[in-house]
Amino acid sequence: MASYDQLNNKLWRYRISLGKSPVTGKCEYVSKTGFKRKSDAKNAAELVERQIRNGEYIAPSTTTFNYVADEWINHYSRDAKISSVRAREKAIYHAKQQFGNRSIQTITKRDYQAFVDDISTQFSKNYVDSIVSSTNLIFKYALDMKIIAKSPIEGIKRAKFKPTVEDLEQNNLQQKFLEKDELFEFLSVAKNHHKPLNSFELFTFLAYSGMRAGEVLALKWSDIDYEECTVSITKTYYNPNNNKKNYQILTPKTESSIGKISIDPNVIKLLQDYKMNVQDKWKNELYVDNDFIFTDNNGYPLVIKKLSQWIQAIMSHTDINKNITTHSFRYTHCSLLIEAGVHIKEIQERLRHKDIQTTMNIYASITKSYKKDASQRFSNLMENVSKELF
Repeated sequence: MASYDQLNNKLWRYRISLGKSPVTGKCEYVSKTGFKRKSDAKNAAELVERQIRNGEYIAPSTTTFNYVADEWINHYSRDAKISSVRAREKAIYHAKQQFGNRSIQTITKRDYQAFVDDISTQFSKNYVDSIVSSTNLIFKYALDMKIIAKSPIEGIKRAKFKPTVEDLEQNNLQQKFLEKDELFEFLSVAKNHHKPLNSFELFTFLAYSGMRAGEVLALKWSDIDYEECTVSITKTYYNPNNNKKNYQILTPKTESSIGKISIDPNVIKLLQDYKMNVQDKWKNELYVDNDFIFTDNNGYPLVIKKLSQWIQAIMSHTDINKNITTHSFRYTHCSLLIEAGVHIKEIQERLRHKDIQTTMNIYASITKSYKKDASQRFSNLMENVSKELF
């Protein structure tokens, strides 16, 4: 039951008892002042009392956005992979910078929309999507935990990404995959002019398997079936700090990433020769033998940073003008499957995409590069006819 009193400034206040706190044992109250008439205070109090009876009342709180964000990430990390947690922490960093020590209850839809608009001018569409989806989860958590009464995320609009001419030209110049002749050039340099003794085998395996770099680095010799020429994919290598001794072997990116794929017998033979002629000769009292395939000369799995350095070194000895990364070999494998006429469903299964839309997006992006070639092939085919007609 609410009580009402008039303060010295003649404004009315309501005061509602919430009973004894189970933590402190003291009586707790909800009160609000600033009403010019008693009837106004009574109407407001009745609304709060109804919310209390229905279990809908959210007490005013100074709990900050940072506090809730940290609580949510701790809860999220219980069931998520460490790589996923790291990605979420990176994304919500920007929201913490914006809302920080501000009470989460005071963040309005207008505030959140301004934040989304601001980051949309600074970052790529994919990164903005990551920031927004992660921040949304924090507000949903706050709503579920009854820290806030209403979430500011509903109806938020994201700016449409409009690439500039420079963006389009840049994307065209820095294609993310190698054509067949470019792959041959790259691997030839890796084989004949690059000092590390396993770079040729590594990049060949990446290109011929279509596997993610982390999956390849986690491979062990026991994952290879030499008779069937298959490789089992059951794990991925995680090492964000590129410290060769402090790595983790995790489950793959998604459940669909687990699988078994066929490998060219020539590549299997290449690996066997590498094991016998290179890796086995490294083994001494200092060699840490955990059965990994692609290691340094001490037996530790190669770090991603090392692969990136190798790519740059090899590219500097080619005439290829593209922005190639470790993931480019996966795109390269996909493009060569397309060029070979492999059905898109088979490509999805080989690349182990959870959603065929992912495969279709890559397919659409890569096939653009063949449009000009297709036109030229058609012109060559019709050359004699054209001479007669035109």
